[in-house]
Amino acid sequence: MNSESDRGDGNRIDTVKAAVPEGTVPVGIGLLVAGIASYAFFKVGQQALGQEAFKPIVALWFATFALAPGFFMPIEQEVGRALAHRRALGQGGRPVIRKVVPLAVIFGVTVSALVLAGSPWLTRDFFEDYWVVTIALLVAFAAYAPTHLARGICSGSGRFVDYGIVMGMDGATRIIGCVILWLIGVKVVGAYAMVVAVAPLLGVGIVFARGALRTDDGPPASWSEITPNLGWLLGGSVLAAALVNAAPIGVDVLADSGQAELVTRFGNGVILARVPLFLFQAIQAALLPRLARLAAHGDLTEFRVAFRRLLVAVIGIGVLGVGGSAIIGPKVLEVVYEGGLDRRTLTLLALGSALYMLALGTSQAVIALHGHKWVTVGWAVAMTVFVLVTWLGADDLYLRVELAAVTSSAAALAVFAVALRSRMASGDVPDTESVIEALTERPLEG
Repeated sequence: MNSESDRGDGNRIDTVKAAVPEGTVPVGIGLLVAGIASYAFFKVGQQALGQEAFKPIVALWFATFALAPGFFMPIEQEVGRALAHRRALGQGGRPVIRKVVPLAVIFGVTVSALVLAGSPWLTRDFFEDYWVVTIALLVAFAAYAPTHLARGICSGSGRFVDYGIVMGMDGATRIIGCVILWLIGVKVVGAYAMVVAVAPLLGVGIVFARGALRTDDGPPASWSEITPNLGWLLGGSVLAAALVNAAPIGVDVLADSGQAELVTRFGNGVILARVPLFLFQAIQAALLPRLARLAAHGDLTEFRVAFRRLLVAVIGIGVLGVGGSAIIGPKVLEVVYEGGLDRRTLTLLALGSALYMLALGTSQAVIALHGHKWVTVGWAVAMTVFVLVTWLGADDLYLRVELAAVTSSAAALAVFAVALRSRMASGDVPDTESVIEALTERPLEG
């Protein structure tokens, strides 16, 4: 009996080591590189084109990251989970990849079809009549599909250095391309749009050349192996990515034709308010091994303690972000992006970002305790609140969207808090696979 128990414990530990080795720190590094590159891209792009002409790029940016992570992140999560499980059993994962590729293609074709159907409106009202930006949006979807698939292969195979390379090279390629265009005097909006669209492919090419995407043959893969939670993850991911990008998109939709510069300025404020979110995701990536080990042992008490500590860190980061925005936000924005937003706007954007970060952390705990459907419900409630508050809110262009960002994230947090309390009260215990699904949920890209 003891020997069987020891073997069981050994298998769980081996599963964790295979799925989430100590090398997850490179993921955090990749996230930081991508985050820093985002701020640099906005700075250099506006230096090259001016704030008014940069507006179509702002629209492309938030549209891309509202849609691409939402549709393709669940594929990354499920590929990573399935490959990690097979690796622990000593089975090759190539049949899993063969099963998933057609699914990724279907997702990509579906989203592209929706974009094409709305392309006249997108080009006219969203991209300032730059049809090439609409094409760039389609190219971005085609680029991010293999990117998320590659990240899923890397995470499931335990190749987290390569995972960090894919993520970091996305941001690095984008800013390097932007700087080159600026230095040679290019002022064509379409060129900068294409840099945003194709940037993720270089990292994929590098890890492919390194052999990091190689998988071994193994037993045939069934849909049940890949998709037990895909539907709920897809719903939650699409809605979460849409919500975190809803504010700048809302301002763009509501703005008059002569307010392009106001849209760009608001976009600057949004990405500045996201500094705490990028830090949270990087810290979270580094904590993944410890949390997964706790899950592998079925230790709910210690998992609760670890999660509470993570929430304390989230709250601390959020308070610093809100306080920093209120005290020095306008000055920082003036130095980095030539200002254009007042203290109220920056403070409310930071508060919305902090509440979203707390909601995201809580939703991940719910996923870890197998409450996938509640995550979809929570983000759906949040999006409904955002639309209603924006529609019924103040006449002020910025204020109505700021209030919507704050109240919608608060609504999501409330749903997730109730769901988490319920899952814990019922005695649900996290496992390795659910923790991997939870902590690889990163709707914030770019």
